[in-house]
Amino acid sequence: MTDTAAFRPFETMLDRDTALHRLSEATAGADDGELFLERRQSEALVFDDGRVKTASFDAAQGFGLRAVRGEVSGYAHSSEISEPALTRAVETARLAVGDGGGTMAPPPPRTNRHLYTDADPIAGAEFPVKLETLREIDDFARSLDPRVVQVTATLAASHQEVVILRPDGTEVSDSRPMTRLNVSVIVDQDGRRESGTAGGGGRVGLDGLIDPADWQAKAHEALRIALVNLRAEPAPAGVMDVVLGPGWPGILLHEAIGHGLEGDFNRKGSSAFAGLMGQRIAAPGVTVLDDGTIPDRRGSITVDDEGTPSGKNVLIEDGILVGYMQDRQNARLMGVDPTGNGRRESYAHAPMPRMTNTYMLGGDADPADIVADLKDGIYAVGFGGGQVDITNGKFVFSCTEAYRVQNGKVGAPVKGATLIGDGATALQQIRALGNDMALDPGMGNCGKQGQWVPVGVGQPTVMIGGLTVGGSAAG
Repeated sequence: MTDTAAFRPFETMLDRDTALHRLSEATAGADDGELFLERRQSEALVFDDGRVKTASFDAAQGFGLRAVRGEVSGYAHSSEISEPALTRAVETARLAVGDGGGTMAPPPPRTNRHLYTDADPIAGAEFPVKLETLREIDDFARSLDPRVVQVTATLAASHQEVVILRPDGTEVSDSRPMTRLNVSVIVDQDGRRESGTAGGGGRVGLDGLIDPADWQAKAHEALRIALVNLRAEPAPAGVMDVVLGPGWPGILLHEAIGHGLEGDFNRKGSSAFAGLMGQRIAAPGVTVLDDGTIPDRRGSITVDDEGTPSGKNVLIEDGILVGYMQDRQNARLMGVDPTGNGRRESYAHAPMPRMTNTYMLGGDADPADIVADLKDGIYAVGFGGGQVDITNGKFVFSCTEAYRVQNGKVGAPVKGATLIGDGATALQQIRALGNDMALDPGMGNCGKQGQWVPVGVGQPTVMIGGLTVGGSAAG
């Protein structure tokens, strides 16, 4: 049963004056610190192979207390929001401050901006309506093609409410909805089985996602991808030019260079882009932003998890490195301003520099012309998982939908293609930018040091020269 009353911890669980006193004790002589309080409720329904497979609801709340002195951060957290728990946490957080001597950083600027609804999305539709919607998706997807042998539909919603108290008494709150609908199908033809998945959502209510017009389009797209894979041939192997489609393929940008532009990796010198501020790191015309201010997007945040308003931050401008993503601690240590990128998975985690919605701006080329200029390579429009080494930017990504292109003609789909390269080289080898920049449909999660946060990606159609394509067929 979702709790629809607003999260007001200083009215119901903890005296505000007492909390402020304890926070002041923990941060006396520190450079920064805050008390982060959170309540989160989440629900997930999975309809698989004609029946309900999972119906889960989870509720959690707690606080995290942080004291920062120089490069050291003391952090303590508890699922019990009470004065005794906070008093115990002070002792742990205080260890980072030592003898003190720090100068408390000023509080973040305030904002009146509001990027998404306050409404609890879990309460946005009755439970029977959600189940019936999933049943209808199952029936509809099976009716589209007799080759469909299995359908999985997932509907998920969560509501995160946070209150951030700073030692000077500044208090910031945010109410963050999140919804997502996914449809996966498996098709069978002559004993060969292939799958396709489509989905999306954002910081919106459930109304749009349970609208038949929305989920029917997702079912059609999942089936289309499955049928494409059904006729896919083994992917070629070798070094070749690659054209990436718009939108979700920006996940390669996110992983290959996004993490490398987070401030902590650069301050510590572990990023491939460390020490390159003001230098050319990408082909002319390449501009990359991280923007947490786009209304209703999955990666957007009105304020970050330190209370700093999110920003529209330019990272690469016309190929030149002009900025990193920063939280408060790292920004202070590097002598720059915070950028609103201090994020944490939950109250049990300390914040760190993280991406929000990271995307590459479009150019002026016609996407069809970009593909037509591809003499011998791969046109990749869908991606699955990938791995990246932050220290050198080397990446490996698997394609979920890709096509062989020869002499500008899009040929058969290919299966088992992986793209191998490194972010720094790939940026320099961008040869064309389409005029079709698009954001992903709202399905990204990003992991860093064991913490997961929702993110968005985007890009136009892009041609990159000289990537290594791993496949099972001769090149």
